[in-house]
Amino acid sequence: MKPLKVLIATPEAIPFAKTGGLADVAGALPKALNKLDCDARIIMPLYRHVQEGGFELKPTGFGVNVRLGFRDIWASIFKGSVNGITAYFIKRDEYYDRKYLYTTPDGDYFDNAERFILFSRAVVEAIKKLDFKPDIIHCHDWQTGLIPTYLKTVYKNDSFFASTKTVFTIHNIAYQGQFPHSHFHLAGLLQDIFHPEGIEFWGNINLLKAGIVFSDIVTTVSEKYSKEIRTAEFGYGLEGVLDSRKEKLFGVLNGVDYDDWSPEKDKLIIAKYDSKDLSGKVACRKDLLKEYNLNLSDDAPVIGIISRLADQKGFDILSQAMEDLMSMNLGMVVLGTGEKKYHDLFAELAKKYPKKLGVKITFDNKIAHKIEAGSDMFLMPSKYEPCGLNQIYSLKYGTIPIVRATGGLDDTIQDYDPKTGDGNGFKFKEYSSQVLLAKMKESAKIFSNKKEWKKLVQKAMQQDFSWERSAKRYVELYERLLPKF
Repeated sequence: MKPLKVLIATPEAIPFAKTGGLADVAGALPKALNKLDCDARIIMPLYRHVQEGGFELKPTGFGVNVRLGFRDIWASIFKGSVNGITAYFIKRDEYYDRKYLYTTPDGDYFDNAERFILFSRAVVEAIKKLDFKPDIIHCHDWQTGLIPTYLKTVYKNDSFFASTKTVFTIHNIAYQGQFPHSHFHLAGLLQDIFHPEGIEFWGNINLLKAGIVFSDIVTTVSEKYSKEIRTAEFGYGLEGVLDSRKEKLFGVLNGVDYDDWSPEKDKLIIAKYDSKDLSGKVACRKDLLKEYNLNLSDDAPVIGIISRLADQKGFDILSQAMEDLMSMNLGMVVLGTGEKKYHDLFAELAKKYPKKLGVKITFDNKIAHKIEAGSDMFLMPSKYEPCGLNQIYSLKYGTIPIVRATGGLDDTIQDYDPKTGDGNGFKFKEYSSQVLLAKMKESAKIFSNKKEWKKLVQKAMQQDFSWERSAKRYVELYERLLPKF
């Protein structure tokens, strides 16, 4: 049987360009699919970041002509390969040769609609010229929402695409790619899809909605989140259209790449370790305390946080609990950037509690690995969390997650029951500082029983959330769309 051909259409993918977790997924998924005898490849814009990244990219010798409103735009196609994964790139420097991917510190690029209408149309045109004809085009987030739209409208009678199917993955429904109706003409689509059952949303065009409406299957990044986004609380106005497509909506939990995130292989930590010998974790804890210049006794747990400092990540309830937390016998290390009010608050708190609270307002991959390995617990009190990866990394490092029961956090973490020994972390439901504080006190109490804590750590480290599991689920969904022979 010939391999299933999958083209991952994405605005970002590691190792080429990254702003968030989408890049991790888009880079790791093809690697996992190829281990399952698929032929999965990536297509994305050729950003400045990619051009300067030292990748060996070669021009394919062809390009595509895209009609953008009243202009004809020529885009050339490049090709490269990293870690055995083939990637294609759409090159048009006036749109993609920029310092940032979508957003500057002053806000979104004014022409993002043009940039990603061009990208979506160029992908469809490029496929006709590539040495690769996909069975499935797997599209990610609003930047690719017009690819399924084009296949169901402009190209619906094109015999080349007669057997091509689309899967559309929502990574965070808060980001929808909404633009004024005045941009609609750029897409070259007929007005008959600009209505509430189509891509219209309160008078605007909505590119995420376009992907939801016109793709063959819609997925999101955890089972719980696939249910949450069909409610008014989490749906950001799209709960109705998602509910109408619920038969074609699936939650597939993101996997993690244990080649990068595992204490047995990690090159960025001071000592490697595994569940049978945890002495390396003790060394990693010492190294982390030194990194943050903290002074804690062995019986005080270290709480790690790697996060965007924002309300969505639970920093409103965490900030209300901080004084109480600092009165407890524990220490905390924070890594991340975000809203200025939280930068200021945590900088102030770190001055007030210099030996208990360490704060670095930045992102640094090496320090992120040190936090995962050296902390005793990892805190994620998110208001909502489509999937979350750090709680899964934490399990592998024996760093016990404390999470709020939402999205992927709820799917991956089971609340520990001291009576039965069931569970792999600590979980609370109500979004409040009091409930968060109570759960922190509960976890600190368990931590004080070294024998019980060690058992919990060893159990957590044996959990498997590898990409293989997730990739198998995607293959099942792809195969649903293909004709049965």
